[in-house]
Amino acid sequence: QVQLVESGGGLVQPGGSLRLSCTASGNITTINAMAWYRQAPGKQRELLATISSTGNANYAGSVKGRFTISRDDAKNTVYLQMDGLKLEDTAVYICRRFGAIDYWGQGTQVTVSS
Repeated sequence: QVQLVESGGGLVQPGGSLRLSCTASGNITTINAMAWYRQAPGKQRELLATISSTGNANYAGSVKGRFTISRDDAKNTVYLQMDGLKLEDTAVYICRRFGAIDYWGQGTQVTVSS
């Protein structure tokens, strides 16, 4: 079993920044690809960014150039640096660990409001 815990969400003004963290614990024996998603009320879950086990990153068009995914395997943590936040970025942000079994965190709320 692997547990994922997100943190770093909160209330921020438009144009502001936040850095989210997703820390894995439990039976971690391999370095796996990870991803960040978000889900806004009434909308489908949206894939934002992925990072491979070797650090290669890919982004959705909606966040490319504003968000940066990174990982620190020594800390079993994946980050999402979010800059230039917009009102429409308001959502619950959720991380995922790919593998033979996919694991998901519970999410952290990000609210962008003036």
